[in-house]
Amino acid sequence: MKVEQFVMAYKIEQDRIRAMLPADFESLRPVLRINAEIRDEKGVCLEFNTPVASENRRGWLNIANWSEENGLAFRREGKKVTISAPFFELVYQGVGIQGGCPAERDNDGCFFGDGIFRLNEKINENKEFCDCEFAWKFHENDACGKSEGKTIPALKEDITADYEKLALTAENAAAIPCEQVLGAYIVRFERKTDQYPR
Repeated sequence: MKVEQFVMAYKIEQDRIRAMLPADFESLRPVLRINAEIRDEKGVCLEFNTPVASENRRGWLNIANWSEENGLAFRREGKKVTISAPFFELVYQGVGIQGGCPAERDNDGCFFGDGIFRLNEKINENKEFCDCEFAWKFHENDACGKSEGKTIPALKEDITADYEKLALTAENAAAIPCEQVLGAYIVRFERKTDQYPR
């Protein structure tokens, strides 16, 4: 399976996401991540995650995931790719500069709500950095943002506010304002098996 994977992360107020996490998860950084895949130029899927630690593992907690059945689609216009659904839009374009992703060194895999922990997928191909902009559209004032042409680290924040406990849902997480897009890349690779379904 040929995969074109787009990953982007944006900074939020960490106390807001802490108020949504299940009791056995610790928030590692003030970050929400969008991970989209185009597979064999046919199917498209999308994951929404945040970095956590639980049970001596560090990785990404899956908030939600979608595919074509949820109205997700993609289109290409030259080098620009748009991934969209009624509740979301993401536009990205590679800039031709390659490199790695620092967050991968702190990632054992992905936690899912059904108790499954999926080990991190090893991808050896270089990442191509890209410009991007995104907008959640569940509600009028949901998070949106645009990249700044560089990768910016996000460090753990001290607890400074006590927010009302909310369910960890895509709609609640998407309502947390984007303070800054931290970075984005595209990686293209061949997946041998479909052991990483979305």
